[in-house]
Amino acid sequence: MRAPCPYCQRSTSKDEIRTSVYKVGRYRRKSDSRIIQRFLCKDCHRGFSHGSRSACFAQNKRHLNERLRKLLCSGVSQRRAAHLLSISRTTVVRKFLFLSSQAHLELIKMNQNNPLAETIEFDDMESFEHTKCKPLSIALVVESKTRKILGFNVSQMPAKGKLAAISVKKYGPRADHRSRATEQLFLKLTPFIHPQALIKSDQNPHYINDIKTHFPQATHDAYKGQRGSIVGQGELKKIRFDPLFSLNHTAAMLRANINRLFRRTWCTTKKPECLSNHIAIYAIYHNSFLNSGP
Repeated sequence: MRAPCPYCQRSTSKDEIRTSVYKVGRYRRKSDSRIIQRFLCKDCHRGFSHGSRSACFAQNKRHLNERLRKLLCSGVSQRRAAHLLSISRTTVVRKFLFLSSQAHLELIKMNQNNPLAETIEFDDMESFEHTKCKPLSIALVVESKTRKILGFNVSQMPAKGKLAAISVKKYGPRADHRSRATEQLFLKLTPFIHPQALIKSDQNPHYINDIKTHFPQATHDAYKGQRGSIVGQGELKKIRFDPLFSLNHTAAMLRANINRLFRRTWCTTKKPECLSNHIAIYAIYHNSFLNSGP
């Protein structure tokens, strides 16, 4: 099958494609040993192939992308993934950035293809960058029952408790960006949530105004926070019926499958944007795994 020229974009019909584009041989792609057809456009005199428009264009080890994605979503660090795949850490970092950029776009496409969410659960979980004196907040929105991740946002927050004074002394005052991150998350998810949806959250007083502002017709149910169980390490609750089970279970799965979110680990986040990229990669794997069935 002949493809339209990606450079001049003058081929709009099948007849024009047949007259302006013709085959000029094939080649075996080194990265995955596939046979790729070459073409030449008579209008702009430029060559291209079936692989020219691929997101993996010019990658020498594209066959490792899926394997690396599964490792990063299974509690494996980037350094260990490089060892298991017998590639350099630099290659892992490049592929990590590529997979994350594709994951952010894929999450938007997933939400566009799915029907509007009628019941969602919203809350935030905490992590840190480099040290516990520099905590991070992860705002998370999950569709109830299906447990699909609709969106998330990572933002910085000031340290609390005994670490507050130490954090200020060592790193200076730390701004709280949680409110802005919640607003940005709701603005991004407004097209994918039913205007009269049921929104569940805990009794955080800041959530009330944010939900009323972005979802004025929605019903907001706030539940009292409960003590975390030992098995769930703070995410799953010690109660018989958890009204926020879908969100708490998803948050526990994030901590179990993303290495930098482990409760006890030496693989800490050095940059908040890297944590956001890693969660995006896992969100696609998480949603796809739930859709695959038993």
